[in-house]
Amino acid sequence: MARVTVEDCIDKIPNRFDLVILAAERVREIISGAPSEVTRDNDKTAVLALREIAGKFVDPKILRENLIRSNQKITPIADDEDVLEFLNEEQKWVNQPESAAMELEIIQDGLTVSKEDSAE
Repeated sequence: MARVTVEDCIDKIPNRFDLVILAAERVREIISGAPSEVTRDNDKTAVLALREIAGKFVDPKILRENLIRSNQKITPIADDEDVLEFLNEEQKWVNQPESAAMELEIIQDGLTVSKEDSAE
C-alpha cells in the first residue's frame, strides 16, 4: 500500500526527498492532534499522510511553511515599529547611568573597587 501511495504522491511533489520531509511534517501534525482528511482504514500514520498528499487534501506549500516555522529558532520581528521600539529600549538601557540602588547594594555588601582592580 505504501509504495503505491508514494508513486501517487510523485505527481504532486516530484522530489522524493521533499516528499519524505513534508510527509513527516504531516505525520507530526496528525500525531499532535490535527484532524485527518481521509479515513484511517487501519493504516499507519505515515501511510495516512501520504494518502492525504496524494489526494490533494493538504497543500504542500502550507506543509513546507509549517515545517520552516516549527524549526525556526528565532522568530522574525513583525514590522518596523517593533524594531524601532526594541532599539529605543536598548538605547535607554545603554544610556542609563549607574543607578543609586546599585551603588547602595555595593556599599551594603561591603564591596569596593580600587584603582588596582579596575586596571586589570
